[in-house]
Amino acid sequence: MAKQFTANFRKSGKWYLGWVEEIPGVNTQGKTLKEAKENLKEALFLVLESNKLITQREFAGKKVIRQSISIV
Repeated sequence: MAKQFTANFRKSGKWYLGWVEEIPGVNTQGKTLKEAKENLKEALFLVLESNKLITQREFAGKKVIRQSISIV
């Protein structure tokens, strides 16, 4: 199942700025709107993967109940 997020873009001078509403810290820029979109996807992926690795390390060897959760 694909996860959906809200991407925002704004032109600032010669750059396009992009950020994801739902996750603070996921932001980027690009010289074109296309480049900003590609960079934002990569930034989102990296933040989600980093958060997952940090959590896994923090709770390694501890009893944890892991389940999938969906929201609408």
